[in-house]
Amino acid sequence: MKNNNKNDLLQIYRTMKTSRYFEERMEKAYLEGKQPIFNIGAGPVPGEMHLSNGQEPAAAAMIVHLTKDDTVTATHRPHHQAIAKGVDLKKMTAEIFGKKTGLGKGKGGHMHLFDPTVKFSCGGIVGAGIPHAVGAALANKKKGEDWVAVAFIGEGAANSGAFHESLNLAALWNLPFILVVEDNSWGISVAKKNSTSVPSNDIRAKAYGIKGYLVKDNDPVEMYKVSKEAVDRARNGGGPSIIEIETYRFLGHFQGDPELYRNKEEVPTLRGKDPIERLKNHLLKENLATPAEISALENKVYEVVDDAYEFAIHSEYPEPNEALEDVFC
Repeated sequence: MKNNNKNDLLQIYRTMKTSRYFEERMEKAYLEGKQPIFNIGAGPVPGEMHLSNGQEPAAAAMIVHLTKDDTVTATHRPHHQAIAKGVDLKKMTAEIFGKKTGLGKGKGGHMHLFDPTVKFSCGGIVGAGIPHAVGAALANKKKGEDWVAVAFIGEGAANSGAFHESLNLAALWNLPFILVVEDNSWGISVAKKNSTSVPSNDIRAKAYGIKGYLVKDNDPVEMYKVSKEAVDRARNGGGPSIIEIETYRFLGHFQGDPELYRNKEEVPTLRGKDPIERLKNHLLKENLATPAEISALENKVYEVVDDAYEFAIHSEYPEPNEALEDVFC
């Protein structure tokens, strides 16, 4: 990469490192009170938890090209996407802990994070964010703005009706829309090869007459290049794109998943290709950062994440009667 991309690549590294450290802390916080016998309702963070360790390049290397005016819709595994979009980390963490200082006053939890200040939303329904992002892209075009809308999905959602209907309209209306498919090889416990008729979903772009990209092996630098091209084209009236990235899921579909469907060698092999370490080595090798600069960046990341957890842990829970507030009848 050229030196004029130094700031972007450092930002990508910072975002990926923030996401990873946030998830590592959440992994421990979530399991509190749920062991030795797993109890999904116990502990300070009850309910399901879907962590994205290993999938960081998909969000960080795309969203570095976006602004606060661009829309992002995300999945039930949303932390890396929310962090990359600049969602308030303290309020996000408080929301996950069910505290009244959270983004949704503690009522949404980790799968329902909404921050309108940076145009970010996510949800637990597979593929549901695609039509929302297409709607935002349509609004952007009608308003005459150069804003773009990006929807993140897992590869399993590419087999849903929302995927095909939304892409048909996005292509028909030539909308500033980008669909990022995070292919971690597993739709819960079903291997992609057993659920999908094409080897990669970028191929499906041809059916709608739009551009398709495939980023192999979870490569953050290649994802950065591809995403820039897609975002630039969308801003300039070139229409929608599909980007599929072959990414890694280091953990189970959800915390507590016994992962009996995975070969025991799969995760250790994937961890040996950790994209964060690969990007760090790239920055050092290309003289885009010194070891001291990397260390200072990482220390700042730890400080920011630790502050967010302290804020969440010490925030108050909502009162029981607050469950009746903000209800639409």
